[in-house]
Amino acid sequence: MHGLKKNRPLRRIVLASAATVSGMVLLLSLKPHTTPSVAVGAPSVGSSASAGSGGSSRSATGTKTVTGDSVQTRYGPVQVRVTVKNGKITDVTAVTYPQENPRDQQINSYAIPQLTREALAAQSADIDTLSGATYTSDGYRTSLQSALDQAGG
Repeated sequence: MHGLKKNRPLRRIVLASAATVSGMVLLLSLKPHTTPSVAVGAPSVGSSASAGSGGSSRSATGTKTVTGDSVQTRYGPVQVRVTVKNGKITDVTAVTYPQENPRDQQINSYAIPQLTREALAAQSADIDTLSGATYTSDGYRTSLQSALDQAGG
């Protein structure tokens, strides 16, 4: 005899409840689609960096500070500023990165300092992708490379 026949209504109720709960868990675990407000934030960053092409300044001591391109990732823009002194990277700062919700803040609170340490240690944009922060890592690396390209040329 089949287990879901009319003489076992309790079993049907339990299975339907479990399916409903599973479906709700799956729906609630999805990351919401990025809203247009993230795209609105990008132009303000680009305006300080000459419309996204990066900005730079050079002092008399051979130190050059360059802002890399703003890289749009799945969760928001990432932009890096690098300071190069006599061909050596002395400082890397993440100017813009996703911080719109608590999850972004949590991920990037550990990812950004780690990426900065790796960039300073590697003295290049050849840094590893951080597990759990793949999109931020990719955007950071791309913006860093664009800043280094500008600083070198």
